[in-house]
Amino acid sequence: MARFSGISAAGKSIERLLNAAFTDEPPVPARSTRALLIRTEEFARTGSSLAFATPALTVFTYRVDFNKTMRAAWSAVGHVDGRPHLPLDIHFLITPWADNAEFEQRILGKAMECLEATPILSGPLLYPDPEVGWTPNEAIQVVLEEVSTEAVMRTFDSLSTDYKLSWE
Repeated sequence: MARFSGISAAGKSIERLLNAAFTDEPPVPARSTRALLIRTEEFARTGSSLAFATPALTVFTYRVDFNKTMRAAWSAVGHVDGRPHLPLDIHFLITPWADNAEFEQRILGKAMECLEATPILSGPLLYPDPEVGWTPNEAIQVVLEEVSTEAVMRTFDSLSTDYKLSWE
């Protein structure tokens, strides 16, 4: 069972997968696109520039919650083996950044294609952090979630940047 650093390792695993996809088939012609795991402060603009180079795809963790369906079952396992088990749902918002709308949509399209083609990350696709303690049977499942327009607007209202095309 992954330990406390599993949350960051999940984000790093997704970042690595997306960067491999961008390297194999760059979404922006003649430019290198990077996926970046970011925090709220990196949305801040300094004048007209961002805290990261574009073209890019940011992977922002905006919510972590326990999995309401699996929690009871894993609690029972924890009672038997004496170790805590907390299944989590980690919510990421991926946002493309480029010089124009066409490139942003190409970046987002490539990311969506990549995550749809590889919805389960396990084994060598998991970020190799020795502190995580991944076991051979562990995996990260990437699923889409429907987010209301109101929830997306609330998220961007709390950030120091204007609304951007995003996918959750």
